[in-house]
Amino acid sequence: MKPFEVRILEETYTMYELLEPSTSSRVLVCPERGGIVTSCTLQGAELFYLDRATLDHPTANIRGGNPILFPICGPVKDSVYMWEGKEYRMGQHGVARTSPWEVVGTSETGEAAVTLRLRSNNETREAYPFDFELLFTYSLVNGELHTKQHYRNTGTREPLPFYAGFHPYFLLDSGKDIPYETDATKYIDFNDNVEKPYTGRLDLEDLVESVCLLDAAQPEIAFPVSSSIRVKLRYDDIFKYVVIWSLKDRPFVCVEPWMAMPFEMNRREELIMLAPGEELRASLVISCEKLA
Repeated sequence: MKPFEVRILEETYTMYELLEPSTSSRVLVCPERGGIVTSCTLQGAELFYLDRATLDHPTANIRGGNPILFPICGPVKDSVYMWEGKEYRMGQHGVARTSPWEVVGTSETGEAAVTLRLRSNNETREAYPFDFELLFTYSLVNGELHTKQHYRNTGTREPLPFYAGFHPYFLLDSGKDIPYETDATKYIDFNDNVEKPYTGRLDLEDLVESVCLLDAAQPEIAFPVSSSIRVKLRYDDIFKYVVIWSLKDRPFVCVEPWMAMPFEMNRREELIMLAPGEELRASLVISCEKLA
């Protein structure tokens, strides 16, 4: 048995399966549907929720897995933003999650990994008139899923404005009153747009909109998803915020590292501006541990 393996599976779409048998870990990636990770089994535990029907439907927004958010997190105001005097319309969370990505490489040496690429094209430019290249490597090693990100401005004249993030759906087997291990001291509740103190746990059971942790200094968060599994996220400090959201009567919670707050493309206070030819690298690591 090989320590690491990458397999190609032909299902509704072509899927890439990353395997690490020694840690009972397995990750499934669907390049065609936004480069999304649809399944993340670490230490024998499936961590992601997935509504399979939304994955199989070619135009539905996927409810589950870990969608990639680029060039925005959340919406723009009334789905419209202005740039250089011109109006553009962009849907929730941007263009990356609805675009097909191409596979540019795999590795079974020291890890099970697949590298995907998304380049700007005529379709993305209708909503986002900039030249870019994204390279994401999903790497399974030591029972952890690493997402290594390269954001590159391939234009020659103007900066690339963006604020990226992730939207992982974590499978729950109990209620949504959850203690989140973070050093954040406050959050904004988007249900009433009031800033509130964070006292160690959040109950999303009856909330419609999300909440956002505001002032964490340590770029990590951990939380139980069952009586026996604790999930941990580690990420670069460029991800300033963590948005937490759920949907009533669905067994998941989304814990989402974001680089900026919603509506930032309209507000423009925290936009990342990559100069022509410049590249930004970032990382997200998902792991879990078995609880006694």
